[in-house]
Amino acid sequence: MPVRAAGLAAGAVLVAAVGAGLAVYGTGQTGGNSAPCAAASEAVARIAPKARGAVAALQVLETPRPAPALAFKGPDGADTTLASLDGRLRLVNLWATWCAPCKAEMPALDRLEAEFGGPDFAVVTINVETRALDKPPQWLRDNGIAHLAYYADPGGRVLPAIQKDTGSQGLPTTMLVDAKGCTLGVMKGPADWSGPDAKHLIAAALGRN
Repeated sequence: MPVRAAGLAAGAVLVAAVGAGLAVYGTGQTGGNSAPCAAASEAVARIAPKARGAVAALQVLETPRPAPALAFKGPDGADTTLASLDGRLRLVNLWATWCAPCKAEMPALDRLEAEFGGPDFAVVTINVETRALDKPPQWLRDNGIAHLAYYADPGGRVLPAIQKDTGSQGLPTTMLVDAKGCTLGVMKGPADWSGPDAKHLIAAALGRN
């Protein structure tokens, strides 16, 4: 085959391959219906105007993405995962007893769970301490935290996974994850999660307003 003809043939193959790739993944302009979290864009549009006041620091993602695969211990001490809690909107909060802002916001998270918790929403607080493992549940009891299920990561896997995914280097870090496992927003630092601003945000994420 002449060089020019061979070059044209190779070009045709490349164009076909690119076209096939666009068909599978979609273009940057349209987002593509096959993107795993494309449907979550509707929830993002609802919550973006609600990230104000006490929850103004919530970084609402312009492009929702799959939440990191997290494995930790459930309330019964058995292994569980964040994916096992799919089916509900989740406010996933990382905390530790050596983190003063974490402890300060814990009662608000408890009140939010008491008011909104149910089949379509849950506050999932994951303790990330790897030593003195009896201390966190005792602290919760001593401070009247009664509505939050106790999740823990004594193996130390969750914190680095969240740090890598969100870029947050401190605690508390909180992620709003939809029922299908897509991250809608990230909060780096504490917030009043039981105040009216937070309630309006959660209600919007649930499609209630």
